[in-house]
Amino acid sequence: MTSILILNGPNLNLLGTRQPDVYGHTTLADIEAMCRTKATALGIAIAFGQSNSEGALVDHIHAARGVHDGIILNAGAYTHTSIALMDAISSVEIPTVELHLSNIHSREEFRHRSYIAKVALGVICGFGATGYTLAMDALAGHLGQAG
Repeated sequence: MTSILILNGPNLNLLGTRQPDVYGHTTLADIEAMCRTKATALGIAIAFGQSNSEGALVDHIHAARGVHDGIILNAGAYTHTSIALMDAISSVEIPTVELHLSNIHSREEFRHRSYIAKVALGVICGFGATGYTLAMDALAGHLGQAG
C-alpha cells in the first residue's frame, strides 16, 4: 500500500491559536483527522510527524526512506533557511510536495525564497488547511494512486 509521510515544522503545533488571521482556526489535530479521511478515500496509508527542531525534521526525512513513498512537508520558517532540509529531501529521493497554509508569495519578501522548492515535486500554498488534502491528491496522482 502506498504510504505518505505528512511532516510539519516549527510552530505548526500551535495551529488554531497562532495568528488565526494568517493561519486560521484549524488545529493540527483537525488537519490530521482531515488527512486520515482523505487517505481512506485514496486507499493510501499516512503517518504524521511534527517538530520545532530542524535536526529532528531531517531525521524524520531520513527515516522515511524505504518506509514511505512520498512526503508532504510544511517546513514552516525552515522553508526559507534550511539547506539541511533541502539536502535531506534530495538525499532520500522520495517525491516531496512543499506545503504552506498561507500564500507565502503575498507575505514578507523573505518568505518568497524556498530552499525546499528546489527539490520538491511541487508547491501548494495559500489554501489553508485544505492544502493538505490538495497535496495528498497531487502526490497520490504522481505515485499512480486513484484520485
